[in-house]
Amino acid sequence: MTTAPEQLNLETTLRQALEDITQVQNNSGPQLKLREVGTITSVSTGIAMVSGLPGVGFDELVKFPNGAFGIAFNIDPNEVGVVLLGDYWELHTGDQVERTGRVMDVAVGDKLLGRVIDPLGRPLDGQEPLTECNRLPIERPAPAIMDRAPVKIPLQTGLKVIDAMIPVGRGQRELILGDRQTGKTAIAVDTILNQKNKNVLCVYCAINQRASAVAKTIAVLREKGAMDYTVVVVTEGNDPPGLAYIAPYSATSIAEHFMETGRDVLIVYDDLTKHAEAYRELSLLLRRPPGREAFPGDIFYIHSRLLERATHLNSDLGNGSLTALPIIETEAQNLSAYIPTNLISITDGQIYLSPSLFELGVLPAVDVGKSVSRVGGKAQRAVYRAVAGDLKLLYSQFEELETFAKFGAHLDQNTTKIIEHGRRIRACLKQSELAPVAVPVQIMILLALSEKLFDGVSLDKMKDAELALQKAVANIPEAVCARFETASKLDDQDRKTVVDLARLALAPFQIKAEDKKTVSETPGGKSKS
Repeated sequence: MTTAPEQLNLETTLRQALEDITQVQNNSGPQLKLREVGTITSVSTGIAMVSGLPGVGFDELVKFPNGAFGIAFNIDPNEVGVVLLGDYWELHTGDQVERTGRVMDVAVGDKLLGRVIDPLGRPLDGQEPLTECNRLPIERPAPAIMDRAPVKIPLQTGLKVIDAMIPVGRGQRELILGDRQTGKTAIAVDTILNQKNKNVLCVYCAINQRASAVAKTIAVLREKGAMDYTVVVVTEGNDPPGLAYIAPYSATSIAEHFMETGRDVLIVYDDLTKHAEAYRELSLLLRRPPGREAFPGDIFYIHSRLLERATHLNSDLGNGSLTALPIIETEAQNLSAYIPTNLISITDGQIYLSPSLFELGVLPAVDVGKSVSRVGGKAQRAVYRAVAGDLKLLYSQFEELETFAKFGAHLDQNTTKIIEHGRRIRACLKQSELAPVAVPVQIMILLALSEKLFDGVSLDKMKDAELALQKAVANIPEAVCARFETASKLDDQDRKTVVDLARLALAPFQIKAEDKKTVSETPGGKSKS
């Protein structure tokens, strides 16, 4: 005879056994899973028309039989226009299409640093796939106005002409534009190289570029050690236009992840002309109404919603920043074309590269008169404002007078001095590619210019004189160099220290009195060199 507790335990055991048997029976039986499957009705370059997906949403990811994905773009009553993100030549009419129930996303995180990937997050550098990474949607709303902080911290490019006259701040969007082969990518790459040891992460997004040009850029970044803090997102010219369209959005989500962790990030879009052309191709294939230059009506919106994501977050959100350097290619110096004017109105300034300056060998070929930074001195170190405050005005006066002097008019002594000083400014602003200049070196060169110490140096010796100044920077006391970064203004004693060192370094290059007399006696007052 069993006691009451033993009977209770037996009933509990039997009940548990029955539940286990029921669970096994349920798991071993057929499971019903609801799927929404459509059919391809037509396929063309980069797009497919699909029927039978009544519940699909805009921008939803759909899957094709060969493992390729697409984005639902046109949601019409009878069919869906899908932008393809894979090999569209392997798809055929009648193939099945399945909804995924999610939007396009990309892998993000520190594991991406040093990697070369495509917009889908697939590795292009021959290394292992990116697994166990967090993922973010490629389309995300821009931070709200109240979540942003003013742009006050400078982003040093290492280029004297930009840091002195067209300063860029962390969180700013500065457009780089110019004709082809004028050095736009070189400026962006130099800026990436200059972020070494400055706690700034970089994302380089190549959109429909030649494979050889992308390979050259990646090789430079590896050689200079910049890949340690850089992510490269690549679409080549033979990739589907859908990949080119999503590339900058994927790259921005990768950069935003770093920004939201409180870090400073620089992103380069190279270039948005190719992005606009890819979107125009997709829109025309999907039979969307064309507008100016055959671009669709929302071409402004696709770039504005992209660039608005670049900002400086406030302290409550970690104080991170995302600085954007979009690149645009102009045709025959036409700044008033559709895409350039759109992006000029979206961004916080532009750096214009002139083909005529490039042909004259003035590199980087930045046209100071047509370039502007709308953030301006607010994102520039106080030391720069002290030594380069009137530099842009002096350079503009020189360019105007130089043009006037070409007519052969007789010039007075004061005008001649302005022209000669302007030529020294131009010579000092020249810079070799892949050779960023540190802040103390820039300050010494700019101080020497403002004190007119270069005016006594002949033009053919300017390069050697500048090298002598760079060597003299090592003699500046460390305390003075530290104040260049932090001081609210340039102290008179610090200024005197740097000017004295610069005067001493340039002394061997000064034209002697008898040489000046010889120059003045030369017809036209010009040196034989």
